[in-house]
Amino acid sequence: DLNKGQCGEDPSVSLFREYLRLKTVHPDPDYDAALRFLDRMAEELGLPIKKIEVCPGRVVAIMTWEGTNPSLKSILLNSHTDVVPVFQEHWKYDAFSAFKDAEGNIYARGSQDMKCVTIQYIQAIRRLKAEGRKLMRTVHLMFVPDEEVGGHKGMETFVKHPEFQKLNIGFALDEGLANPGEAFTVFYGERNPWWITVHCPGSPGHGSRFVENTAAEKLRHVMNSFLDFREKEKHRLNTSECFTLGDVTTVNMTMVKGGVAYNVIPAEMDVSFDLRIPPTVNLQEFERQIKQWCKEAGEDVTYEFAQKHMNQNVTSTEENDPWWSTFSGACKSMNLTLEKEIFPAATDSRFIRAVGIPAIGFSPMNRTPILLHDHNEFLNEQVFLKGISVFERLISALASVPACPAEA
Repeated sequence: DLNKGQCGEDPSVSLFREYLRLKTVHPDPDYDAALRFLDRMAEELGLPIKKIEVCPGRVVAIMTWEGTNPSLKSILLNSHTDVVPVFQEHWKYDAFSAFKDAEGNIYARGSQDMKCVTIQYIQAIRRLKAEGRKLMRTVHLMFVPDEEVGGHKGMETFVKHPEFQKLNIGFALDEGLANPGEAFTVFYGERNPWWITVHCPGSPGHGSRFVENTAAEKLRHVMNSFLDFREKEKHRLNTSECFTLGDVTTVNMTMVKGGVAYNVIPAEMDVSFDLRIPPTVNLQEFERQIKQWCKEAGEDVTYEFAQKHMNQNVTSTEENDPWWSTFSGACKSMNLTLEKEIFPAATDSRFIRAVGIPAIGFSPMNRTPILLHDHNEFLNEQVFLKGISVFERLISALASVPACPAEA
């Protein structure tokens, strides 16, 4: 039986591999399988589990371990249950078999993003309960759908729900990224995604003539403005020691549309860009720059947004912040080196921060290549197991943060 652990395998690893085999993969994730699994986990942990259908077929599950002082703000441990699609022909092993090689590397979609963290939370709570520990603050484990498709029917909707407000969250943990070195990366903010299409109208005509004011000339001007800026940002990233991807604006031209025939000069051409903007950038000024590029490209060049995130909340990493000092202090006590960064892409943390709750993105995976969304995504079992101990210490410390004046 695949679900029974290998001889001598740590039960936490067996549980992880069982969870990895659930096909919660887009475009049609088996969320019911995940909910059945989570029901079983709640029962094993002796915790109540609440399910809220935020959108049809999209259920958020919450397990709650009540603290000795439940009036205080709670700790949220957030994870998403869905995973991105796979191109099986590029994988060494079946992406949903959770194959473990001789080195203890477990290959599966979701092994890094982020089924590892879900099981680490569950096993850390299991250990704390088994030790008879009582925590002062309430701890909520939240399992959300649809993070990988933008969170619209998941966390984005749920943070506005009365059931979310009832949780009275003071601080949240959510996913981070692997780090190939000895250190662990922690994320305290995210870049804002802007998806923009620029419309370039022009004079049509026959392909044999020099027509004035063509769409293509405007399109070229727009492309040059955006891609010259891309070069500058790429150069800034490559020449600065202290910059990571999260500190610069990435620009990628992702779609071009236009034209009807070889010999017809088109009346309109469109170009689309994916921009990711750090929280340090003045967004109003940046949009003014885009307007200017369009104006310089020629008459009637317009743009529209398919997505335009404006929230620039970041979570404090000052030593005088009780949540951060507790988090970093617990990591220091375990001799973990932390590297603080802005997350280069997007996670559900942005919705949590947008409603004013501090959130740290942290997946305890060092000595691990960053393979989320990639072929042959894997996590080593020893790195996975170490993460459980890390969360055990972190959860216990965070749930013991003394009441702040506002809570008293």
